[in-house]
Amino acid sequence: MRPRVGYMPADQSTWSFIASYSREVFGEQDEHLTGLMDEAVAAGLPNIAIGPDAGRLLKLITSMTRGQLAVEVGTLAGYSGIWIARGLQPTGRLITIEYEPKHAEFASAQFERAGVSDQVEIEVGAGIEVLERLSSTMAPQSVDVLFLDAIKREYSDYFRIARPLVAVGGVVLADNVYGGGRGWISDGYGTDDFNRLVASDPDFETIAVPIGGGMLIARRSG
Repeated sequence: MRPRVGYMPADQSTWSFIASYSREVFGEQDEHLTGLMDEAVAAGLPNIAIGPDAGRLLKLITSMTRGQLAVEVGTLAGYSGIWIARGLQPTGRLITIEYEPKHAEFASAQFERAGVSDQVEIEVGAGIEVLERLSSTMAPQSVDVLFLDAIKREYSDYFRIARPLVAVGGVVLADNVYGGGRGWISDGYGTDDFNRLVASDPDFETIAVPIGGGMLIARRSG
């Protein structure tokens, strides 16, 4: 859906500059993470992971919560999950959901190499279906971090299903909310409906920052 007001987005050169500058200054990563997506592409996975600056943001925000339980929708190669797991408390755990068994298998090996496999549980299945199952078994307000990076048109459904699970003081993060490689919200891409849904929720304080394709950050306050 196109935005309901007219936007004049920055041109591609501006976005490219912001992306390259952000990764240069804020995107320091270890040797494993530096080469992870090259390995993933060589194994046949799509090169659509978040950047290292976005990864650092995930780790930082996770570390500012209770850090006991995170849920990720969209494991892919395990890159973002490693960043999240590193922001958890030593007793914390990450449940990450991946539709493609091949991707889940690759990610499992990466979690092992990163030394976080004891804290990570991979659920193989469709995001909506797995979230519905988790929501029926997990305690309300037990999730400290919910990260969405899967099917963009399903973001609103993910949020509606998982919203009761998000703890007060917990956060919802979502990637590509301004758009991405196919285009920006002014072109009908991005996640305008989802952005407005979360931004209008009185129990959440919400903002989005121009990292990658836009990262939404929403903290539950009530």
